[in-house]
Amino acid sequence: MNIELAGHYNHRRIVRSVLPSIGMVLVTSIYSIVDGFFVANFAGKTGFAAINLTFPAIMMIGSLGLMIGSGGAALVAKIKGEGYPEKANRVFTMLVQFGLALGVLLGIVLAIGAPTVARWLGADKPMMEECVTYIRLNMIGMPGFVLQCAFQSFYMAAERPQLGTLMSIVAGVINIVLDAVLVWGLGLGVAGAAIATAAGCLVGGLFPVFYFSSKRNRGTLRIIPTRILWPYIGKACTNGLSEYVGNIAMNIVTMCYNLQLMHYLGEDGVSAYGVVMYIAFIFAAVFIGYNIGITPIIGYHYGAGDVKEQRSLFIKSLTIIGVLGVMMTLSSELFASPLARVFVGYDEALTALTTKAMRLYMLAFLISGINMFVSALFTGMNNGVVSAVAAFTRTLVFELACVWTLPALFGIDGIWCSWGIAEVLSLILSAVLIVRFAPQLVRRDKC
Repeated sequence: MNIELAGHYNHRRIVRSVLPSIGMVLVTSIYSIVDGFFVANFAGKTGFAAINLTFPAIMMIGSLGLMIGSGGAALVAKIKGEGYPEKANRVFTMLVQFGLALGVLLGIVLAIGAPTVARWLGADKPMMEECVTYIRLNMIGMPGFVLQCAFQSFYMAAERPQLGTLMSIVAGVINIVLDAVLVWGLGLGVAGAAIATAAGCLVGGLFPVFYFSSKRNRGTLRIIPTRILWPYIGKACTNGLSEYVGNIAMNIVTMCYNLQLMHYLGEDGVSAYGVVMYIAFIFAAVFIGYNIGITPIIGYHYGAGDVKEQRSLFIKSLTIIGVLGVMMTLSSELFASPLARVFVGYDEALTALTTKAMRLYMLAFLISGINMFVSALFTGMNNGVVSAVAAFTRTLVFELACVWTLPALFGIDGIWCSWGIAEVLSLILSAVLIVRFAPQLVRRDKC
C-alpha cells in the first residue's frame, strides 16, 4: 500500500504515515545493537569496549548517507509538490549514484587508515587489534551502509515506506543470524560481529538500487538514465547538512564521552556508556523514524505552498512527540536495571553503574524529540542552513561543553547528566529559531 504525500493530515494519518519509517529505523537500531549483545556476552569486556570505541567513526561515514537521503528526499518531495515528477526521478537517480560512489571511496580510505583512527579514538594496546579488525571488516559493507541510510528517507519520498520496513527486517535477520553463527557458534568475536554487520548493510543498501531500477517498482520514484548535475547534489547535501552535522557532532561527542569515561572509570565506564547508548539508540530511533517520515510530507506541502497544512503538521507533530517523550522517559526509569543486566549481568558492579547511568542519561528524552523535530522541520522546508545550526549547536556546542565541564563540578554524575542539560539549552534555541525563521507556523494571522 502506498502512502500519498498530498492531502490533509490529521493525527491518525500522520501516525499511520510515519509508522513504517519508525519501524524501519527501529529494526535497524536493534540489529546494530545485536553486535554488542553477542560480543559482550561471548567475547568479553575488551571486545565490547572496542566496538563501542570504534562504532562512532563508522557512523560518521554512514551519516553521509543520512545527509544525502534526508536532504535529497526533501528536495525530491518539493519538486514533486511543484508538479515535476520526471525531474524528481532524475534528481533521485543522481543522489543514488553519488551515494554509492562516496561509500566505495570512503570505505577504502577508512580501511587503510584504521590503525590511525583507532589511536585517535583512544584505543589502548589491549584493544588496538580488535578495534582495527572491526573497522576494516565493516568497510566491506560501507557502500551498502551509505545507501541504506540514504534510502531510509527516499522510501517515504517514493510513497513506499513499507518497503523500507521490510528491507530493514531482512537485513536485520541476516545480521542476527550471522552474529549467532559467527560470534556465538564459531567464536569469531569482534571479527564475526563486523562481518555480520557488513553483510546486512550490503543487502539493505544494494537491493533498493535494483528495485527502483526494475519494472516491478510500484513507487513514485524511479532510477532512470541520467548524468550527475552537481548543483542538485549540492542543494541536497546543503539541505541535509543538519542530519550530517548532527550525526557527526553526536559521534564526536560520543568519542569525548568515551575519553572522559576512560579517564574516570576505565573500560567499565566505556562499557556502561555503550549499554546506555544502545538503549538510547532504540528510543532515539522512534524520533529519527518520525522525522524521516514527516520531512518529505512537510517538503511536499512546502513545495505546494500550503502554509495552513504546514502549520497543522507542526502543531500535531509537537503533540505526538511530546507524548512519546514522556512514555520513553518513564520506560527507561522503570526498566533500567533489567536492561543493564541483559548486557552486563555477569558483573554486579558494572550492572549497578550502568543502571544509575541510564536513569540519569535518559531524562533527556523528555525534550530531545522536540529539538530533533525542529531540525527536521527546517530540512523539510528546504532551509538546510537553519536546520544545520539547530543540529550543530544542540549536539556539538551544548553537549560537548557540558561533557567537558560538568564532571569537574559533579564528578561522574556530571557526565551522565550532560545530555539532559544540553537539551534544555537546545529547547530555548529551537523556540528562537522557529519564531525567527518560521513565524508562519506559530502566528495564525500568517496562515
